[in-house]
Amino acid sequence: MSRTRVKICGIRTEAALLTAIEAGADYVGLVFFAKSPRAVDVETARHLAAVARERSRAISVALLVDADDALLDAIMTKVRPDVLQLHGAETPERIGKIRKAHPGATLWKAVSVMTGADVAGAVARYLGAGTIDMLLFDAKPPQGSVLPGGNGLAFDWHILEDVKGRLRFVLAGGLTPDNVAAAIRLTKPAVVDVSSGVESAPGVKDDALIRRFLNSARTAIEAD
Repeated sequence: MSRTRVKICGIRTEAALLTAIEAGADYVGLVFFAKSPRAVDVETARHLAAVARERSRAISVALLVDADDALLDAIMTKVRPDVLQLHGAETPERIGKIRKAHPGATLWKAVSVMTGADVAGAVARYLGAGTIDMLLFDAKPPQGSVLPGGNGLAFDWHILEDVKGRLRFVLAGGLTPDNVAAAIRLTKPAVVDVSSGVESAPGVKDDALIRRFLNSARTAIEAD
């Protein structure tokens, strides 16, 4: 297994992007979901992705929730992200169509989990279909939430025991500068993904928290 990498998601401003890059983020996430406080439009995202390409080797990730073909086409043409993170109810069939339409993109499928059975079911459904590159495990959203992720909730990481060391996956959900090192040591993910855990308010990235998160993650990675 390669070292764990770090994704800072929900970047909305160039200042936050540059902080993440300077602090050593491997991935930067741009959210295309209008109901999210972290949402950006295509033009803003195009600028941010261009800055990321110019300033660093950070990989840009477009987070989408049941996006239609028109939005996907606009994002792939104008923003040119490296990864599409599908965070809605996309079926293996829909993901297969996206892969066919955009063969150059890496595809991650986010799934909400609470139990080991949820994890096993996601592995069978999505990896078994062979249409994605990696699963992202996130906590189930609270009842009534309009956000499929970014709710600041963690799940019991022990439910990943059966996939730890066997599959490459992204770990999300309730990660903070205070718990990311423990999460890395326990689950050995390919990527840790944080959004609300480095914010001072919904959608407002905090420079100090971004740096602390990356420092904490780096400490765990280097000690492994």
